[in-house]
Amino acid sequence: MTFLFYRVLFVGLLALLSVAMADRAFAKRPNVLLMLTDDQRSDAVGLGGSRYLQTPHIDRLGKEGVYFANMFCTTSLCSPSRASILSGLYAHTHGVTNNFTEYPVGFKSFPMVLQSEGYDTAYVGKWHMGEENDNPRPGFNWFVTHKGQGKYFDTEFNFNGQRREVVPGYYTTVVTEMAIDWLNRPRGEKPWLLMVGHKAPHSFYFPEPKYEHAFDQVRIPYPETAFMLDDKPAWIKDRLYTWHGIYGPLFDWRKKFPDDSPEAVKDFEAMTRAYWGTLLSVDDSVGRLYEMLKQRGELENTVVVFMSDNGILNGEHGMVDKRTMHEPSIRVPLLVRYPGLADPNQPKTIEPQVLTIDIAPSMLELCDAPPLENIHGRSWVKLVREGDPEWRRSWFYHYNYEKQFPYTPNVRGVRTESWKYVHYPHGDGGPDRHKAELYNIEFDPEERHNLIDRPKYAPVVQRLKAELARLMAATGLTPETDTMPIDEGIKQELPDAKIR
Repeated sequence: MTFLFYRVLFVGLLALLSVAMADRAFAKRPNVLLMLTDDQRSDAVGLGGSRYLQTPHIDRLGKEGVYFANMFCTTSLCSPSRASILSGLYAHTHGVTNNFTEYPVGFKSFPMVLQSEGYDTAYVGKWHMGEENDNPRPGFNWFVTHKGQGKYFDTEFNFNGQRREVVPGYYTTVVTEMAIDWLNRPRGEKPWLLMVGHKAPHSFYFPEPKYEHAFDQVRIPYPETAFMLDDKPAWIKDRLYTWHGIYGPLFDWRKKFPDDSPEAVKDFEAMTRAYWGTLLSVDDSVGRLYEMLKQRGELENTVVVFMSDNGILNGEHGMVDKRTMHEPSIRVPLLVRYPGLADPNQPKTIEPQVLTIDIAPSMLELCDAPPLENIHGRSWVKLVREGDPEWRRSWFYHYNYEKQFPYTPNVRGVRTESWKYVHYPHGDGGPDRHKAELYNIEFDPEERHNLIDRPKYAPVVQRLKAELARLMAATGLTPETDTMPIDEGIKQELPDAKIR
């Protein structure tokens, strides 16, 4: 009897152990591959409506997963946006409000959480928070980056604080090889997070030699909105001949400037072709990493994310660069492939507005990891899987004037699904000194007609002002706490060559 009892007990324990092991295998946490470009507009991918630039490998992620048709950054500037992606916080809270500030000590990030949960974590490529610091950052077991912007060719990298070395070759190819090398390292059964930071398509644009002439036959005029400025704030006209205007140097693609002659459009064409050319190499990189995951048998258990930190104006409203709240500046691509989120045979397009601050909570939920506390972003996992009737219908934008780049005022604005209201505080607590902007995005997606001076829309403006105040207050911004630099106006001098 005793023997039989222990035998039954033993068999029962084995059965329970088998079930537990099966559950553990079924619940194995996914890997995460997040590929981050710099200054890529939402329409600079095929799924985003690109007419000439074809990105089949990037598009495949959306065609086998989720394409977010309305993805926005909350500050259209590299470092602030990257800090928001990591933290789930607006820039005024994490404190990275310009391109020269480190990610703050004491603020958690989603990589830190995953690392503490046993993930093997790595960052390879452009970090872009702290211009002169290329040392490892918290949250990553392996960290390879460089100082400043890096170069399209032959960049010096710091390998995990162990050595600095100039790596010959084209930036996109080099960081892809580094990513592949890291993925090939043994790590047992540990899940992993790999973030790949591309330089492309950030200025100054230099395509890989094989793509230098890919778009030579494409004619690229200035956008029509470049000449529709009569109802716009005066500062936009003032910007036309500056570093961030279409008649300026165009990131060195125009050698003699300013130049507003009709034939000078050739420089704008050359700049745009080069911008597109850099992204062909990025698409190649996405394809290589996809195939590697497939060959390793890891594709189906990996959350593959492709996105950019912010968009960029390419002639719209007579401007180049970003920073403003106009659509090309704030809209970015976001494509996510993960069978645990969406069946590859039933891809989804998500129309509601999602934000850079939503990335961190979404990644943590997908990885079954503890959430970050007291953040501004929301996970879109429920939104994708089943819809979310409580999802946001409005959000606010935040940018502070930079003395180093004096071509854009302070910006505060609100965007709903149909409307956008933007105003430009002076910074002294007094009345605005620039005309505000009001657009019906639903019927005027190119923001051709500023409706701010039309009396019939005064009630709309009042509603949007109230909504902007409500949204800002929810994140701790009130007239008393919303500090910003004094707007010193649009200036003509070029920025320091070291920080361009």
